[in-house]
Amino acid sequence: MKLCLASLTFFALGLAIGAAAGQPQQGKILYYRDPMDRPYYSAEPKKDEMGMDYIPVYEGEEDSGQLPPPPPAPAASAKGKILYYRNPMGLPDTSPVPKKDSMGMDYIPVYEGEAGDETGTVKIGLAKVQKLGVQSAPVERRALGRTIRAVGTVQADERRLYIVNTKFEGWIDKLYVNATGETVQRGQPLMEIYAPELVVAEREYLLALRSLQDMAGAGPEIRKSANQLAEAALQRLSNWDISGDQVKRLQRDGSVTRTLTLRAPAGGTVMEKTAVEGMHFAAGDPLFRVADLSTVWLTADVFEQDIGVLRRGQDAAIAVNAYPGQEFAGKVDFIYPTVSQETRTGKVRIVVPNADGQLKTGMYANVAVNTAVGDGPVLAVPDSAVIDSGTRQAVLIERGEGTFEPREVRLGAHADGFYEVRRGLAGGERVVVSANFLIDAESNLRAALKAFIPPDSKKPGE
Repeated sequence: MKLCLASLTFFALGLAIGAAAGQPQQGKILYYRDPMDRPYYSAEPKKDEMGMDYIPVYEGEEDSGQLPPPPPAPAASAKGKILYYRNPMGLPDTSPVPKKDSMGMDYIPVYEGEAGDETGTVKIGLAKVQKLGVQSAPVERRALGRTIRAVGTVQADERRLYIVNTKFEGWIDKLYVNATGETVQRGQPLMEIYAPELVVAEREYLLALRSLQDMAGAGPEIRKSANQLAEAALQRLSNWDISGDQVKRLQRDGSVTRTLTLRAPAGGTVMEKTAVEGMHFAAGDPLFRVADLSTVWLTADVFEQDIGVLRRGQDAAIAVNAYPGQEFAGKVDFIYPTVSQETRTGKVRIVVPNADGQLKTGMYANVAVNTAVGDGPVLAVPDSAVIDSGTRQAVLIERGEGTFEPREVRLGAHADGFYEVRRGLAGGERVVVSANFLIDAESNLRAALKAFIPPDSKKPGE
């Protein structure tokens, strides 16, 4: 029995010694490999996407023949020393050793001199800069202008509209202007009217005037009463807008006329005519509407986002289909205080001289208003230099020798192919205006454009 126990003890000890002899002694950890034996490696402890720890590979284990071959160490090449490897799809993922992504694509080596420095600049070989066709432009002050385009219609100037009517009723005895569209001059006879009330008023004035003349030798009180009656009759005629020359004729001739001549209050074009020879009219009925079209209004519909840069007095260029190639000049006169909820446009009134009468009311017109950004020259960059993420804007500053610095900027107005720069740049700096998006892709080597790609929490090799 004792012999059997001794034999078992010796056998177990032999197995332990044999197992120890078959496993090398643990030493320095060279790297960590994927727990599923995929060709993924790491220079430091990490977990895979399933939460499993990467397995350490110790010195000597790589020669046992039971493990995948170790990743080759970064080696120097004609391009220089390899610093790390970046994701082939431009994602912010780097590796200190060669590896493949989830699609089996090899990570791309990054050589010394191609990565940026610690300040976030991006350095690209001069040969690659030329291949990308990189161009730059200076940041400088310039007067920015913007052209606001709109459409509108020609209308009569409301301040030059006149309505012809009377303050008494009567009949039209004769028409001198009997067609719409005719041009009339100020004081020109329009028609002869018969009004019984007017005839009575004229007769009363003549009687008062004759009484005043007959009482020239009477006492002061009597003459005063007669004078008051004459003045009251004359005032009644004046209240009915009887012209002064017709009153003088009445005083000169001393006889009542059956009809009264109604004259044009201003020169212009007859836009509407309701007067017909022989018709009866009441007090206040509009008989003519006369418009002075030597100056017209152009009412334009301007988009809501453009209204803010319009100012009274700005010059406007106007074109109408009736006169191809001809341009009319006007000035912004008034910006209406409302915006249409349906079209999101606001109305702008433009005053246009029209001495030759070429512009007709109702004409459709195209309007261009040149507006200035700010009160003078502003710091500006070409719009092609701006990389816009939707929430932030950045530009690439050219530092020379293939070095570029991404910088966040604050922009203002956009006009003439330029952006106003309100913060982030100084005059004289040069910004990349072409191939900047390609340089942006290169900058993912060290996540230099933090405005677009979150910065890597660890540096390669840590």
